[in-house]
Amino acid sequence: MKRILRGLSLCMMLAACGSGNGDDKSIGFETLTKEKTVSITNESGAPACSVRLELACAKESAGERAKAINNAVASQLLNMEGLSLKQAADSFANSYTRGYVKNFAPLYREDRNDPEKRAWYEYHYNINSETTDGREGVTIYTAIVDYYEGGAHGINQKIVMNFDNKTGKLLTLRDIFVPGFEQRLNEMLLNALVEKADAKDESDLRDRGYLYAMDMFAPENFVLGKKSVTFVYNHYEIASYDKGIIELELSYDDLEELIELDD
Repeated sequence: MKRILRGLSLCMMLAACGSGNGDDKSIGFETLTKEKTVSITNESGAPACSVRLELACAKESAGERAKAINNAVASQLLNMEGLSLKQAADSFANSYTRGYVKNFAPLYREDRNDPEKRAWYEYHYNINSETTDGREGVTIYTAIVDYYEGGAHGINQKIVMNFDNKTGKLLTLRDIFVPGFEQRLNEMLLNALVEKADAKDESDLRDRGYLYAMDMFAPENFVLGKKSVTFVYNHYEIASYDKGIIELELSYDDLEELIELDD
């Protein structure tokens, strides 16, 4: 007999956003764009910091659900609380570029005569996002974050949020999985990583640069898809940078003891 989800029955959720099926629980989205570029000094040809945010924004017609979704997006992607998504985007762009000038203009003035160091000061911070249908009644919100803040390379991140269409709630692992799921799920993810890396065992994984400073864990960064749950690990979370973004997929059949399945 299947275990019951704590505090949530996914099978009762309704169709996800953008389906256009006339369901009064559907959630529409529009794209909110914010761009801002600021030079590090007033000198001609000086390096600059550019911010470009393309954020999927839940339409006001969804009422309180839209507010819940947009608040979560502002918090998760921009670290902004208590603001509308537009206000959060404006505030983030202004704060980020202002901090760039304040913190790095003095350093640039010392380095500006060294052409090899100029590229160090060409900063950018970009977010592109989209929404798709996930498991029945779930909207998957995916954001690709790309930024460069000096150093040898930029950083790319994939950030995923899953929203209950009925309430606008951001779903967490504890909403989806039964109590006490952690150990068994971690074991399954470890086995999936061994297989994906074509390794012999956990020791072999560590020798190859995986789990070099941590144990296996289930991230809150996951995709609640139609047939499976995909766990997303960004750079450095479970492997060295060269391994890139790692995604581990577990089918609902595999997870039947940990998660409720629709009949």
